[in-house]
Amino acid sequence: MILSPILAILVAQILKVLFILSTERRWVIKRLTETGGMPSSHSATMAALCTSVGLNHGVGSAYFAIALVFGVIVVYDTAGVRRAAGKHAEILNELVKQFSHLFNDEERPRALKTLLGHTYPQILVGSGIGIAMGFLVRYIQE
Repeated sequence: MILSPILAILVAQILKVLFILSTERRWVIKRLTETGGMPSSHSATMAALCTSVGLNHGVGSAYFAIALVFGVIVVYDTAGVRRAAGKHAEILNELVKQFSHLFNDEERPRALKTLLGHTYPQILVGSGIGIAMGFLVRYIQE
């Protein structure tokens, strides 16, 4: 069952690089290890895990219930709390830039990471990837 979430996160992270390549015409290989962006690797991982657990133990099992509840929490967090934190980071970065004259070079705060959470389309695409990986791994293992 662990194979499908691992495969889902790998596929999602690789697709992030390819998505940037197709839309912006540049390689951003560091996206392989970063959070945020299209598609959501958080959603892909959780959807793959839930799908695998559901296929192997049934959707009425306690295992599926546990995976689903934790999956919903992770996806809710990435769309809500982490996305809000990214927006806050954008505002703080802008404030630091506007008040940069108050800092000397050693004291100037470093820019905060802004690409943290996900939009709903990113979550839907990630979830679709995860579900597909769950079924793919099940099909291959049979």
